[in-house]
Amino acid sequence: MKKIILVCISTCFFLITNAQDKTMNLSLKEAISFAIENSYNTKASKNDIKSANKKVWETTTIGLPQINGTIDYQNWLKQQISLLPAEITGGTPGTFIPVTFSTKQNINASVTLKQLLFDGSYLVGLQASRTYLKISKQANEKTELLTREAVINAYGNVLVSENSITILEGNIKILEKNLSDAKKIYENGFNEEEDIEQLEITLGNLKSQLNSVKRMKDIAYKMLNLSLGNPIETQLILTDSLDSLAESNINLSLVSEDFIFSNHIDFKIAENDRESKRLLMRLEQSKALPTLSAFVNYGTQGYSETFSFHKSNQEWFNSSLLGVSLNIPIFSSLGRSSKTAQAKIALETADIRLEETKQRLNLLAEQAKSEYQLSIENYSTAKKNVGLAERIEKKQRIKFFEGISSSFDLLQAQNQLYSQQQNYIQSMLDVIAKKATLENALNLPIK
Repeated sequence: MKKIILVCISTCFFLITNAQDKTMNLSLKEAISFAIENSYNTKASKNDIKSANKKVWETTTIGLPQINGTIDYQNWLKQQISLLPAEITGGTPGTFIPVTFSTKQNINASVTLKQLLFDGSYLVGLQASRTYLKISKQANEKTELLTREAVINAYGNVLVSENSITILEGNIKILEKNLSDAKKIYENGFNEEEDIEQLEITLGNLKSQLNSVKRMKDIAYKMLNLSLGNPIETQLILTDSLDSLAESNINLSLVSEDFIFSNHIDFKIAENDRESKRLLMRLEQSKALPTLSAFVNYGTQGYSETFSFHKSNQEWFNSSLLGVSLNIPIFSSLGRSSKTAQAKIALETADIRLEETKQRLNLLAEQAKSEYQLSIENYSTAKKNVGLAERIEKKQRIKFFEGISSSFDLLQAQNQLYSQQQNYIQSMLDVIAKKATLENALNLPIK
């Protein structure tokens, strides 16, 4: 029994320690750095680069010497018979003698060295594999930029839910006091029951909204863990506040930042797509060229009626062969020219897409600048409006309890305050998110 208790205590201690180990304190900058190294997408894109490196070497080896060895062992369970004219041995003309020309068992061992001397498609394939490696590296860079934006949005959504909960809890606390005071006034006959019912409706709505935001907070934390590459139940403690991030992400100099489309990762990817189409056309053209290869072979053969190949007196017969092979394409019923024409059309399409990418990136950069500037303006307005709404709600609350204004006037002031509070929180998130979008649109490097 004591052993069982000790095992249970040890297990509980391990689980508690393990849970503590999974708690992470993260600033936004730390979260981005962590995700760049550990997110599922960045890990997968890094594996793609490793695979592309191996693909380059695989393609390179096609033009390097290839050595293959073979060993063939044959044991005739029933030997093959050949017929010879009988008159060779003095027999009756027109008849045949059954004979065997081989021993019952034989072994043939050989080594062959092959070398590709010229193949146009090999040279094009080698260039294509290097282009594929470049595309994989650029895809990884694109993934890292998207990961940065995803982490910023996920981090911001968590802070929004936390701030919303704090504000709602504060509003509920004030409203509960208002409701308590209104009930006392009603009991003394100084207001109407409708005033109390109106406050109860508002309080019920706030509590319902609070429960919804709390559930959203749990989802927001899990989404952040997912974007970081963590198990979704990992405990996170965010060290940055929404207010500080909003202020630190205001940088109007980005709006005047010059956009050079040729440096953008999307344009580079489109350029490499065009290059891959050009190489595909070259590949189809190269198939009309001859191919030249050479080989040298060395082998030995042994024959015996019994399995005596391991004995020292076994006789072996050596052979060697040197050869060169030239393959010349002559006529393909216009099949090759048709494939070349298709590849040329694909190249022309890639040129069209490249120009489209250039125009689209310029437009996205201008749009991102405009939206970022607007988010800063909205943030400034929302910050001012929430202060005004707080003062208006406070004045209406005082008037309501003094009997000067109705519950409807108080309700309007409260709803206006709650709306402005949410606008203010959302405006802070917009500043952070729109800046991240603008940084991606301008292809600014991850710092």
